[in-house]
Amino acid sequence: MSVDIGSRLRYLRIAHKLSQRELAKRTGVPNSTISLIESNASNPSVGALKRILDGIPIGLAEFFAFEPERPRKAFYAAEELVEIGKGAISYRQVGENLFGRSLQILKECYQPGADTGKVPLVHEGEEGGIVLSGRLEVTVDDERRILGAGDAYYFESRRPHRFRCVGPVPCEVISACTPPTF
Repeated sequence: MSVDIGSRLRYLRIAHKLSQRELAKRTGVPNSTISLIESNASNPSVGALKRILDGIPIGLAEFFAFEPERPRKAFYAAEELVEIGKGAISYRQVGENLFGRSLQILKECYQPGADTGKVPLVHEGEEGGIVLSGRLEVTVDDERRILGAGDAYYFESRRPHRFRCVGPVPCEVISACTPPTF
């Protein structure tokens, strides 16, 4: 029997309204490690998994015993999109429960000057997006582009990357990544 530890952990973290960064702060486990576990790119030791689960909090036995419902809903009204971002960046996710899903779709909104941080993001999978409005600076490896409405990006997520809103107006993006990483 194979257990999808990454999807279970992501499901529980989101159900408890925790970001990867918040869970990392609570546990002392780097958020990059949590991201790798959630994308099933890394298998945690029992000790590391217990530390992470203590931050939710849930015990190991309960973690392996529960069976989350798989999503069956196909359509979502605008007000049903789930906010998983914080501060100057809004990430509104299609679907609350991504357990067992291999694709995450987001409507992103970056306020002027907002960025994903000085440390580039790195995780397994692929991601892409289309800018709806505003201007978004996208850095992938050492390549940097400023994208405007209608422009798009698509790359392997293991390449270091960063996003930043440039200009005086918010930037809206529709994006998708596989596997889900938030």
